[in-house]
Amino acid sequence: MKNFATGFFIIASLLIPVFAPAQAETPLQEPIAIGRPAPRFSLPDTQGRTHSLEEYFGKTVVLEWTNHECPFVRKHYESGNMQTLQREATAQGVIWLSIVSSAPGKQGYLEPAAAQKLAKGLGAASTARLLDPSGDVGRLYGARTTPHMYVIDKAGVLVYRGAIDDIPSTDPGDLKSARNYVRAALADRAAGRPVAQPETQPYGCAVKYENR
Repeated sequence: MKNFATGFFIIASLLIPVFAPAQAETPLQEPIAIGRPAPRFSLPDTQGRTHSLEEYFGKTVVLEWTNHECPFVRKHYESGNMQTLQREATAQGVIWLSIVSSAPGKQGYLEPAAAQKLAKGLGAASTARLLDPSGDVGRLYGARTTPHMYVIDKAGVLVYRGAIDDIPSTDPGDLKSARNYVRAALADRAAGRPVAQPETQPYGCAVKYENR
């Protein structure tokens, strides 16, 4: 009985952060409604080039909030799952922007050169890795977890927001049976259909915003 109780406590403590909201000292804006124009933003990438959402009008855009130290993110990158999805999407003309909103001194923060080296080492296939150390863009979108995924259609409208898939775990073995919501959303839009499941509950580590 003692071993069972101890095991239950450990499992519970691991699961609590999965759906935990961002810290109270970092209030997020109310998320925009699905079907509404996605908020405009501009951010620098790891090489200093500024990317704006407006410049990609007319193309489907995926936003991926990421933190390379988060075990949920590591599951998708160390298995190659995220890179595969990135390659599939960009090969079809989708713009994929990975966004890091970790504040200086917090988990997941890297200076631009180190972030560029990391992305190369991971074999990331996103269009760009954008740096948001102030957390302004993350808050604008209401990004709560890493990963937290968004799909914006060619008209600049938000058509999907939520988890990458339907199994909230850190076990790469679960990927074989998981339903990938982002892949499904992109397929729906490519076929001219409304996204069948436009919003899901995100899971992962809380975004490490600066305290305000």
